[in-house]
Amino acid sequence: MSKDLQVLIVDDDFHVAKLHAAYVNSVPGFKALTPVGTADLALRAVGTQHPDLVLLDVYLPDALGLDLLRTLDTDVLILSAAAEAVSVRQAIRRGAIGYLIKPFAAEQLTQRLRAYARYHRLLSGSQTVDQDTIERAIRTLNPAMGPGFSRGRSATETAVLEALQPGQQYSTIAVARQIGVSRATAQRYLSALVEDGTAEIQLRYGNTGRPEHRYARAEYRR
Repeated sequence: MSKDLQVLIVDDDFHVAKLHAAYVNSVPGFKALTPVGTADLALRAVGTQHPDLVLLDVYLPDALGLDLLRTLDTDVLILSAAAEAVSVRQAIRRGAIGYLIKPFAAEQLTQRLRAYARYHRLLSGSQTVDQDTIERAIRTLNPAMGPGFSRGRSATETAVLEALQPGQQYSTIAVARQIGVSRATAQRYLSALVEDGTAEIQLRYGNTGRPEHRYARAEYRR
């Protein structure tokens, strides 16, 4: 069974932190840890709880989040009202995987979290990866760049995704028949889902010895 990705929220505004925690917990595959409001508490929490992702504010009462960023050995997404270009450059230079300016809609954070889950899945464990996987992971981190996030899913793409029931594998023809589209159309949307990490592709060899592509929903693994 896959485990939820653990998220630590670092924000000195209790109400904002609580709201962001609710956003995190509403996304399947994620769990918000108890938020903290200072850099010192953040360091302690990271050291003892080992979160997968930290949602970090720039302005904290005992330090700048951008200075704290240097010392955190984990993935960090900046959530801040600091909109100065220099802050954004520093955050990226010091290793932040993204930057969201407050206030933002819940859906914006949801998209970032889903993108992070795909990034985490693509680069999970200690296995060797190829250059294509690295490029896909980097593209996935930015919803504006990933093919699954740069636009809303069309009705057909949503139907293709919903046809892939968790834990099951499907051929292109099976998906096409299930939703009532041509094989070529199903293949196009299945390929897009594989590209953005939402689906996985495997080979199955039949009686003829020729491999058949099988598609399944991607699983989120730690």
